[in-house]
Amino acid sequence: MTIDSNIIIAYLAGDKDVIKVLSQWQKDGKPLFVSTIAEAEVLSFRGSTTVERHIMKKLIEENFVSVPFDKTLASIAANLRRNFEGIKLPDAAIAATALFTGTPLVTRNERDFRKIHGLLIISI
Repeated sequence: MTIDSNIIIAYLAGDKDVIKVLSQWQKDGKPLFVSTIAEAEVLSFRGSTTVERHIMKKLIEENFVSVPFDKTLASIAANLRRNFEGIKLPDAAIAATALFTGTPLVTRNERDFRKIHGLLIISI
């Protein structure tokens, strides 16, 4: 599963449904991928304290497999932006991560991703 930043934020906010699903996937041994772009989105919230950012980083490091946004993913994201109008770069990068890893994208924002052919979306 590739996890969108809004799912991590919901987890941090204590959303019981998100916590339950992610915990079950971890018990089942499913890899939970997160793009470094999604990490940057989560860690960039203004107003977060140093302690809160430390908690966010620790959560990501301990629970997700980080997928660096490299040249391969940049190429996939660029193709998505060329072929599907209106996709913002961060969303294209996160979708590219899901396509690259061959996993569904877990998000609460289906609207931004549903036009991408071949991308399986799971909404929690």
